[in-house]
Amino acid sequence: MEDPTAATTYFQEAMKRLEEVHETQLAQICQAARVCAECISKGGLVFLFGSGHSRFLCDEMAPRQGCFVGFVPIAHAGLSTYTDVVGPNGLRTTLFLEKYEGYAEQILKGYKLGPHDAMIVISTSGIRPVVVEMAINAKQQGLPVIALLAGEHCKQAVPAHTSGKKLIDVADIVIDNRCPPGDCMVVLEGLGWPTGPLSTVSGALIINMIRCQTAEFLLAQGYQPTMLPSHQLTPNQSTQEQMEKYYTDYRHSLARLYSA
Repeated sequence: MEDPTAATTYFQEAMKRLEEVHETQLAQICQAARVCAECISKGGLVFLFGSGHSRFLCDEMAPRQGCFVGFVPIAHAGLSTYTDVVGPNGLRTTLFLEKYEGYAEQILKGYKLGPHDAMIVISTSGIRPVVVEMAINAKQQGLPVIALLAGEHCKQAVPAHTSGKKLIDVADIVIDNRCPPGDCMVVLEGLGWPTGPLSTVSGALIINMIRCQTAEFLLAQGYQPTMLPSHQLTPNQSTQEQMEKYYTDYRHSLARLYSA
C-alpha cells in the first residue's frame, strides 16, 4: 500500500486546528456555557439552530447520550433534508431556502420564547440570510445569541443578507471553529477542488465542550440536570427509569412553548 499522505495530512491539520480551539476559544466557550447554565437553572431553554450540515451539531447536543434537559434543537426539515441531492428533497431546495429572507421569522413563530431562553446559531460561513435572521429575531425577542462559525471565512465573505450584516455582527458571543475559508483542508494535485472539511469535527468538539462546562456550572449552582444515559450498554432497570425521567422532564420543559 502506498504511503497514505492525504489521510495523514487531514489528520495532522485537523489536530492542529483542534488544539487551536482550546488555545484560542476556551474563554468564549466558557462564557457561552455560563449563559446556558444561567438559562437552564432558571427554567429557560437553550435553542440550537443550523441549516445544512450545521444541523448535525444541533443533534449532537440533544438528544444524545450524556445530554440533559434544557437544550432544544430547532431541526427544520426543509433546511436539513438534502441527502437525495436531486428531486423534491434535494440540495437545490435547501440552498434556496437558506437565502430566502423572512424564513427564519416564520420558523420562530412556531415557538413561544421566554425571558430566560438563549439561542445558539451554527453556520461555518456565517452569512446565509436564514442564520443571520435567526440571530436577529432571537435578539429582538431578548435572547442572548451565541454563534459558532469560522471566523476567517466569515470575515472574508461578502454579506448575503440585504441588511449587510453577517452572523458575526449580530451574535453576543462568537466562537471560532478554526476552519479555513471554504472549510476543506486538503489540496491534491489533479483534484479540481479542495477536500476534507473540518467544521463537523471541530464543531462537535466545541458543542461537547459547551455541554460539559454547562453541566459543571449547573452543579456549582446546586442544580441537578436531568440526564439522558447511554442506552448502548446492556440496559438495566436504573437506565430505563432514567430514560423515562428524561423523556418526561423534556416534555414538561417544552410545554410553555406551545401554550396560549
